[in-house]
Amino acid sequence: MKISQHSVVAIHYTLTNDAGEELDSSSGADPLTYLHGTGGLIPGLEAELDGRVAGEAFSTVIQPAQAYGEIDPAMIQDVPLEALAAIDDLRIGMQLQTQDPNGHQRVLIVDAIGETSATLNANHELAGKVLHFEVNVESVRAATQEELDHGHSHGPGHSH
Repeated sequence: MKISQHSVVAIHYTLTNDAGEELDSSSGADPLTYLHGTGGLIPGLEAELDGRVAGEAFSTVIQPAQAYGEIDPAMIQDVPLEALAAIDDLRIGMQLQTQDPNGHQRVLIVDAIGETSATLNANHELAGKVLHFEVNVESVRAATQEELDHGHSHGPGHSH
């Protein structure tokens, strides 16, 4: 069966950056399982998987526009240190969680700490980065009606 809209797909992958440093991998863990065509993966990787079959292995390079987007300067801002006084051990690289006005969780990364303010970055940590994937397609099957209704795949240990 070829990967197409509403296939449940299981893949093993290794993600590296331009320098060849490993950023993420499913090695040693269960494969990543997702419902194809529902935005469960970055667009560029989903497009590369379209039409492939179980047992296929491939390498691909995904540009930022088809991954996590370019860095948006409007999502980087300086915040007075007084506003962050409740945070113990504030340090560069620390991830802070906040809620936007619509109630969605956002992760902010501390990019810099100055005398009176800290620079917080709400861009995804992989925004602006070219992503290199090594992918093995483990399995492909049709989604169940329940999976289609819920909009995601249900693994063996999944319950509602």
